[in-house]
Amino acid sequence: MDILIQQLVNGVTLGGMYALIALGYTLVYGILLMINFAHAEMFMVGAYIGLFTLKFLSDPAWGMAQIGLGPLQQFFTGSVLGLIIMFIIVFIVTGALTGLLGVLIERVAYRPLRNAPRLAPLISAIGVSIFLQNAVLLWIDSKPIPFPDVFPIVNFGYGINSLKIFIVVTSILLLLGLDTLVSKTRMGKAMRATSQDRGAAELMGVNINSVIALTFFIGPALGAVAGIFYGMYYGAVIFNMGFFPGIKAFTAAVLGGIGNLRGAMLGGFMLGMIESLAVGFLPAGYSGYKDVVAFVILILVLIFRPGGLLGESVVEKV
Repeated sequence: MDILIQQLVNGVTLGGMYALIALGYTLVYGILLMINFAHAEMFMVGAYIGLFTLKFLSDPAWGMAQIGLGPLQQFFTGSVLGLIIMFIIVFIVTGALTGLLGVLIERVAYRPLRNAPRLAPLISAIGVSIFLQNAVLLWIDSKPIPFPDVFPIVNFGYGINSLKIFIVVTSILLLLGLDTLVSKTRMGKAMRATSQDRGAAELMGVNINSVIALTFFIGPALGAVAGIFYGMYYGAVIFNMGFFPGIKAFTAAVLGGIGNLRGAMLGGFMLGMIESLAVGFLPAGYSGYKDVVAFVILILVLIFRPGGLLGESVVEKV
């Protein structure tokens, strides 16, 4: 029973990260009908930006203390209020910079191909992914970089600790915030209109370019937050860290119904729990097969439920 509870806790924690990444896939697909395979590298870039921002704010030998801001750095690392403010700054800076990178990539690599055949932007996305991964490999480091260990971890038993609670609660708040934005606000209405019929939305006065740019800002920003969580959870980041989480988040988006925000959230948490349960209950020596679970689920969903759990069955009219 203890193992079951521990694996469920681990699964919910992983699921929160997968859901945040999956939203980037589903947002772009919902509006442009395009799979942004560079999104996994946005997650990786966000992890690196978060790492350097956190080091700047918290590491006495590396950051603010070196430019005469030692007392402020001590405030950040020496009190609960300081830690809260520090992580808010890290999330805002990381999300903003990664989001702006996403907007730049959309403007340079995707917008010129908006009316091209679907294969063209797909190839462009793969090219952007390879470029970002190799840029980090060459410009930063090929080896894992330890993530700053500044978050106070308190254990509550059954595998529950303060870090996992922080990741899950923050993920859920961000997911609810995005759902509210899309369903309740004027900009959300513009996004939904663009998703349903881009041409009609433009005729009704919707600025299509602004909506798409906002989509490419929000998705990478949420992926960047997931990258910070990944670094905190596993203790290090590396240039190729985006591959498996990206594939699993894409699987989560397909599982829930790609193009459906709530489906991506549901798929992320479901996939995280299924993967963790597989790790906990597979025979000894087979835990390495946990990554296979994501691919098996993807294949089964595509065969038996192509629209996903919350997706709609689309009837093609001839």
